[in-house]
Amino acid sequence: MTTIELSLLLVKNSAEMSVWSIFLFLIHSLHGHQSCPRRCDCPPGNGVVWCNWRNLMVIPFDIPHDTHVLYLDSNWIVHISSGAFHGLKLLHELHLADNLIESISPAAFHGLGNALRLLDLSGNKLQKIDAAPFVMLTWVKLELYNNPWHCDCSLQELMKALSLGARKAEDIVCATATWKEYVGKTLSHLVSTGVNFCVTQQKNTDFAMLLTMFVWFGVVITYVIYYIRRNQAESRRHLEYLKSLPVPNSSLLGPETLP
Repeated sequence: MTTIELSLLLVKNSAEMSVWSIFLFLIHSLHGHQSCPRRCDCPPGNGVVWCNWRNLMVIPFDIPHDTHVLYLDSNWIVHISSGAFHGLKLLHELHLADNLIESISPAAFHGLGNALRLLDLSGNKLQKIDAAPFVMLTWVKLELYNNPWHCDCSLQELMKALSLGARKAEDIVCATATWKEYVGKTLSHLVSTGVNFCVTQQKNTDFAMLLTMFVWFGVVITYVIYYIRRNQAESRRHLEYLKSLPVPNSSLLGPETLP
C-alpha cells in the first residue's frame, strides 16, 4: 500500500470516528434532556431532583423514574392533576410546600410506590380536600400546616379517614368554619372539647329543610286565601250586576203570562 493510499485510509477512518463521536454525543445529550426536566437540576448519582424556585405552574411530566427526593416547593402550582407522579416508584420524599395549590385530583398520587414516606403540602391554598387522593398513602407523613382550612364535617371525616394523630391535627387551624367562634382554633382542640362538625351540619341541614317546608306551606296558604278572596269578590260583582238589571214591567206582559 502506498503512502498516499495509507493517508487516505487514515483520513477516512478519522472522519468516520468523528461522525460516530458526534452521534454518541447527541444521543447522550438527548438522553440527558429526557431524564431531567428543562427547568430542573438533576445531579447524577444521588436521586435528588431540584425543581424548586423555578416559577413552575404545572408539575413536569419528565421527572426521572429513579428519583428518590423531589423538590417542587416555592413555585406557582395551583392544581395537582391525575397521575402527575406516575412511575416514580422509588420516590421517598415529595416536597410541594409554598405553592398555590387549591385542588388535588382524586388520582393525583396514583402510580407512586410504597417507598413514599413524606408528602409536604404545607403553605398552600388548601381549604378542603377529599380523602380519595390519600387512601393509598395512609403510612405517609403528611405536612398540612399553613393552609386556609375550612373546618366542617368533610374535613373532620378526612382527618378520621387518614388516621392523623393529635399532633397532626394540631397543625390544622380553622381559617374559616361552620360557626364563627371556631375560627382561629385548631381542629384537634375543637374535637377534644366535643365539637362534632358532622352533627352540627346535620342540625343545620334539618333546620334548613324545616325552614324551606315552612316557607312553602306559607306560600300555599297565601295562594289559597288569595284564591278564595278573589272568588268572593267575583261572586259579589256578579250578584250586584244581577241586581242592577231592570225588572220587567207587568203591564207589558201579555195575558198569557198572567197567572
